[in-house]
Amino acid sequence: MLATVEGMSQIRVRPKLVVDGADRAIAFYQEVFGMSLVSRFTMGEVVVFAELSLPSGDVLQLKDPDEVDRSPADGGSGVILDVVCDDPDGVVQAAVDRGAEILFRVEDQPYGSRQGRVRDPFGHQWIVGTTLTKSDAEVQSALDAWANEGAQ
Repeated sequence: MLATVEGMSQIRVRPKLVVDGADRAIAFYQEVFGMSLVSRFTMGEVVVFAELSLPSGDVLQLKDPDEVDRSPADGGSGVILDVVCDDPDGVVQAAVDRGAEILFRVEDQPYGSRQGRVRDPFGHQWIVGTTLTKSDAEVQSALDAWANEGAQ
């Protein structure tokens, strides 16, 4: 989905599902909806980010649950909205100015994106960040190093 916000460049919004058994979900969505796996990143045995593409070109992201992101089976919403934009600081500030709560400050991440997370006034979580600047191999290497440092 593309939207133009006054004073900002285009913003992409992608749904992200939190599912128990991300690899099983990947296989399910491939077999049922004809999705193709675009990328898959792990920290240890846990899928922290996977992106699938529909034949239409739309994308769906998913991840295994963790302490922050719970699946519906564990009382979480199971859905996070991921926003890719040029100015995550500005978008997050606009959200906060209108009643959103910062869950994670916008910061440069070791995997090559500047991003943060907010909860909107309606209870939905939004990850707001820039496009990744690293290759898939560099992202996975950064996540491996981060996991070895004890990141959650």
